[in-house]
Amino acid sequence: MKRITGFYRQICFRTFAVMCFAGAVAAFFLPQIEFFRHDGDNRFTVFLYGEKIGVVSDRSDLEDILLESRRELAEEADGLYMVEQPVFTYEGSEAIWNSGISSRKELKEAMKNSLSAHAKDELAKTYTVKVNTQTVNLQAAEEVESLLGSTIGKYDAESKFMVQMELDPNRKLNVLIPQIVDKRASKEMNFELGVGVDNIMDAVQSNISIPEYMDFEDFETGLKEIGFSEKVEVVEAYVPESDVTDLDSAIELLTMEQEIQQIYKVQSGDTLSEISLTVGIPMDTIVEMNPDKLDDVNSTLQINDELIITVPEPELSVIWTNREHYDETYEAEIIYIPRDDWFTNQMVTLQEPSAGYREVIADITYDNDTEISREVVKEEVIMEAVPKIVERGTKIPPSYIKPLSGGRLSSQFGRRKAPTKGASTYHKGVDWATPIGTPIYASSGGVVAKAGWGSGYGYVVYINHPDGRQTRYAHLSKVLVSVGQHVSQGDRIALSGNTGVSSGPHVHFEILINGVQKNPLDYINK
Repeated sequence: MKRITGFYRQICFRTFAVMCFAGAVAAFFLPQIEFFRHDGDNRFTVFLYGEKIGVVSDRSDLEDILLESRRELAEEADGLYMVEQPVFTYEGSEAIWNSGISSRKELKEAMKNSLSAHAKDELAKTYTVKVNTQTVNLQAAEEVESLLGSTIGKYDAESKFMVQMELDPNRKLNVLIPQIVDKRASKEMNFELGVGVDNIMDAVQSNISIPEYMDFEDFETGLKEIGFSEKVEVVEAYVPESDVTDLDSAIELLTMEQEIQQIYKVQSGDTLSEISLTVGIPMDTIVEMNPDKLDDVNSTLQINDELIITVPEPELSVIWTNREHYDETYEAEIIYIPRDDWFTNQMVTLQEPSAGYREVIADITYDNDTEISREVVKEEVIMEAVPKIVERGTKIPPSYIKPLSGGRLSSQFGRRKAPTKGASTYHKGVDWATPIGTPIYASSGGVVAKAGWGSGYGYVVYINHPDGRQTRYAHLSKVLVSVGQHVSQGDRIALSGNTGVSSGPHVHFEILINGVQKNPLDYINK
């Protein structure tokens, strides 16, 4: 028993020693060990865009690490760096031992890789130039100045002006507006600022005076002013790099000629050939652009018709004024002598004109290459022009109306196929088909010159009007007026018929000016 008891004591002593050593070790390492706790998830696998980026025990720092990652990526980029909206997802678990946790550096590196993989196209900082509806995006303000400078450079051969960008004070956003500056004026201003106020006042009070008379050689000719016809705005913007425009392409877009559609309203006396010369477009092309109004180059134009005219113009136009010195022949203004007893379409030339000759200094303003105004600064007449003197009437001439109510226009004025044997192939009036017995009215007031039978015209009525014109009404069934009778506009003068050389019931109507038949439809009030 004693022997067993001694061995037992030896075992107990050794066991106690081991337990003490284990307790000491546990006491040393205990703060760094998390034991299993029954209070929920304490370990999280983190995913960004659905991809695993690490493991954490505390999620509170993730947003800060994400902001650092995005800031570093943005600093490395040349333009505005944008990514898809980042979203974290997690898978939680309970763990006894807190091991395998990702460091902050590891998390940031994984986030940067994930953000880079989901980055959108990098946005470049640009200067967007807007003219009308056209925009171009340039990378630098200097390119904007080069673009606008090349536009005015076509007309500023001596480089007297330059383009400077200034903030628009009336806009809340950073909108730049181009200012065209005279280089000479800028230098003069800098000089004045340099010499000081006292020197400037001394110069003003000196005996220097501007000569009252300036000879032609004293005027400086050349470009005086220049500007843009359209409003030009420039704003700072961020756009995809694919939308950035190179300088040469931008110049071409804004300065090349575009097909701009315009409307030309036909005036009295216009011809297609004159319109063609005025707008600089061939007659065939004008016909092609207006198939609803023109059949060919010989088509008759109607007053107030609106013709589509396509004119090539650049997107950005330049208005510029050039001072020019030249000699020219000139015409004196026509002198009109009024006659109250004449109509306005009556006139007589009392003196024929003769051109004069003069030397001129003038400021001529252009829209691109088209002159829009001319102001004479100085002129000296070398040979006086002789004016044209015209005596003309002041009374408004009578108007003309359609000579019947209703009716169908059955034959126009001009060349035609003869509708029946004996009829003319050149129609000197217009015909309206209408039943026999339709009332016919005086187109305008006047005196009846003929009333009765008129051979191929059948029964006719001729009326002389105060403006010297005459109207004729033919193929009537009955005449209701007599020669010498005064009639007013709208008075009933006859009934329509089918007499003379006629192919059916109708009324034939003519207007004669100076004894020559004209197209009545050009003179009848619509």
